[in-house]
Amino acid sequence: MIETIFLFSLTLIWMTFAVVQDLRKREIADWLNFSLIVFALGFRFFYSLFSMQGFGFFYQGLIGLGIFFLLGNAFYYGKMFAGGDAKLMIALGAILPLQESFTRNLEFFVIFFIIFLLVGAVYSLLGSLFFSIRNFEQFKKEFRKQFKTHFKASFLVLFFALLLSVVGFFLDEILVYLAVVVFFIPYVYMYAKAVDESCMIKKTRTSELTEGDWLYKDVRVKGKVIKATWDGLAKEQIKQLKKSQKFVLIRHGIPFSPAFLISFLIFIWLWKNGNWQMLF
Repeated sequence: MIETIFLFSLTLIWMTFAVVQDLRKREIADWLNFSLIVFALGFRFFYSLFSMQGFGFFYQGLIGLGIFFLLGNAFYYGKMFAGGDAKLMIALGAILPLQESFTRNLEFFVIFFIIFLLVGAVYSLLGSLFFSIRNFEQFKKEFRKQFKTHFKASFLVLFFALLLSVVGFFLDEILVYLAVVVFFIPYVYMYAKAVDESCMIKKTRTSELTEGDWLYKDVRVKGKVIKATWDGLAKEQIKQLKKSQKFVLIRHGIPFSPAFLISFLIFIWLWKNGNWQMLF
């Protein structure tokens, strides 16, 4: 019990710092994520060293770190997470194994992941609504533009959804529910695209750029092209931009670290009260 309380307390402190940094600077420093991993594994090692039960507690931390390393990279290369968010997810892998049983720890992983998906979905929706309302005029114009651009594709999706609902009416009602989901897909996409284009693109001074910032579009510098990639700007590219440009367009994302903190707090609450069944 003491070891779990220590890991939870450590994570809450580190996550709070990560949220503050993310909201202020729109980044989570590598040292913050890596130090959480080092402290968590270091604690597990010394706890296991003096424990009568051996090094199972330490080994489970390594296994959790490996699993969440794969998970964090999947989110990153799937372009759902920025680098800092992916590393924060990886760091949680060293925290969440709470017992020496792998199957029991796997249950903890799944439970946290379910919580995280639900919280992340609600958080992203509320965040996008906030930005769209704050920049309503720009959002409205962009949404109209997206609707005109994707009208034909959305019409085809609508036709497919209607066809699917008719088939479902005669065969299986689950197809009707699927048709409703399919119907909303293009509108959700156009809404998200409109928020991104109208609310998340900022003209930024090159003197304020930080490593990992996302260029909105490619920039030509002295015959060379600095490409807008998911990996973001490197230090050398920022130096080049500072020498030749005063401003560049930067794509911002919704700071996602609060979703990690909220999810972890819910996880702790469910663990403390043993209310895992509430998720199902």
